[in-house]
Amino acid sequence: MIIVLKPRTSDENVKRVENMVRAKGLEVHTVKGEDLTIIGCIGDTVRVDPKLFEVDSSVEKVMHVQEPYKLVNRAFHPDDTIVDVSGVKVGGGHLALIAGPCSVESEEQVIEIAKAVKASGANMLRGGAFKPRTSPYSFQGLGLEGLEILCAAREETGLPIVTELMSPEYLEIFDEKVDLIQIGARNMQNYDLLKQLGQTKRPILLKRGLNATYEEWMMSAEYIMASGNPNVILCERGIRTFETYTRNTLDLQSIPVVRKLSHLPVVVDPSHAGGKWWLVDPMAKASIAAGADGLIIEVHNSPETALCDGAQSLKPEKYDTLLKEITGIAKAVGKEM
Repeated sequence: MIIVLKPRTSDENVKRVENMVRAKGLEVHTVKGEDLTIIGCIGDTVRVDPKLFEVDSSVEKVMHVQEPYKLVNRAFHPDDTIVDVSGVKVGGGHLALIAGPCSVESEEQVIEIAKAVKASGANMLRGGAFKPRTSPYSFQGLGLEGLEILCAAREETGLPIVTELMSPEYLEIFDEKVDLIQIGARNMQNYDLLKQLGQTKRPILLKRGLNATYEEWMMSAEYIMASGNPNVILCERGIRTFETYTRNTLDLQSIPVVRKLSHLPVVVDPSHAGGKWWLVDPMAKASIAAGADGLIIEVHNSPETALCDGAQSLKPEKYDTLLKEITGIAKAVGKEM
């Protein structure tokens, strides 16, 4: 349930209505926009009579929210959320341009790629220190050594780092050293981990699960936000369908749908979606045209020898060309690069 207050309601009157809500055993989530103040009522609202609030002189209207996600819901927060990742804004017209290798292989490799993508216009560096792989015999990443290499690349280039957390075992060190903590598709519904992420101070990049519906995806974000961390960025990375030619199927419809249902930023990973480097270019452009708040793209200086996912990685010069071409599309849809 949400309570919409009348324009120019004083802080004193806002607090009075909030206290009325709390008196009914509900939690309060208040959002103050330029024109309206909205009070979100979290909890069992089924047995609460809306008329109890409608009679208040400061209340414009009371509406029940049908969806199970509340804090994620745009009804609770009409304006786009802007997530600050160590000075880089994401959402609200600001584009996240995240690029780097699938996995960290060496310090020389990562710093070389970081310098190249920054020169092209990227504003964050991605790289896998811990790698979830389908086969237990595949390269699993360098672990904490890889994380230190990413930190060295940040020191060298100034780019905030994005890397995947797989286990709560390393949550404390990630909270200390990582600018944007990525939760992969396989952990999207690891609810115990999501609740612990709610206790961190770092923004979270939450990838959509391989078979997750929009509601399931947003409910996972709700776990993080309900546990205390409002800084969540959603990431569409393709879903599993009957098609086998591509690695996954990029769901471009998810961008306008989720941006309609939620106020959270939505970025797209065209690299994992198609699994083929030549698909990254058209899908990246289509994602920006559809309203995405950013892109996370795999870039490698030698895809032919990459230890992980070389087939879906762009070379730095191709990435540079892509960002130049995206500039016009971004401007047309009101995004800042």
